[in-house]
Amino acid sequence: MRLRADIFVSSLLRRVFASGDFAAVEKKGAEEAGAIFIRQHFRDGLETLYAPAPQTAFAEDEIRDRLFEIRLARSEPEAVRAMLERERRFDPDLWIVELEAEELGDMIPLARDG
Repeated sequence: MRLRADIFVSSLLRRVFASGDFAAVEKKGAEEAGAIFIRQHFRDGLETLYAPAPQTAFAEDEIRDRLFEIRLARSEPEAVRAMLERERRFDPDLWIVELEAEELGDMIPLARDG
């Protein structure tokens, strides 16, 4: 069973604040199963966008927890906004979480390549 979206976001926000960085919910989505997109802001004005990993990122016997992939890496904010707007048109129940942190460590579970 996958962790509810609202609980995952709440936990992520607490971990970011505990590390001394800042986080906020830009758009609240469906509490139980909304897709979560994460915008990481850097001091130089660029952003990285993390999106839900596709189902192919999961092994068949793997527990279906939340995994993310980097959709845009250190891109201009306009490119990130445009991609999120396309995603919103496709899924209006998505979450958008903004983080102001240079390093995220293991706060966001990333799908592994290959």
